Amino acid sequence: MAENENESGHVEEPKNFTPKDPPKLDPPKDDPISVEELAKCDGTDSSYPTYVAIMGTVFDVSGNTAYSPKNPYNVFAGKDASRALAQSSLKAEDCKPEWEDLPDKEKGVLKDWFTFFSKRYNIVGKVQH
Repeated sequence: MAENENESGHVEEPKNFTPKDPPKLDPPKDDPISVEELAKCDGTDSSYPTYVAIMGTVFDVSGNTAYSPKNPYNVFAGKDASRALAQSSLKAEDCKPEWEDLPDKEKGVLKDWFTFFSKRYNIVGKVQH
């Protein structure tokens, strides 16, 4: 078993969330972004940025090719993927904004992902439902 792999075979994200070379991030924005506008930012159209939302906060992940089409994390692009991130799921059907009903352990995972993203990507707005 790898040192960062737990007994169930899932790879655990290291708890040190600070990147080795922290990017210079812009001050967070709280611009309203509609669900429709967010959906256009899924990496398939180069005239739009690539966004991922977590708990309603929208992050610009455009510079990371892992979120581009044909890459594993593209499933999160263009939507609020809170539930999938909390459940460590790459299934499209799990990419939903609803997370409040999850067990505390999964809520903790989601908060960890939020922290991870907030140290790497600019916050560009809030999802408006």
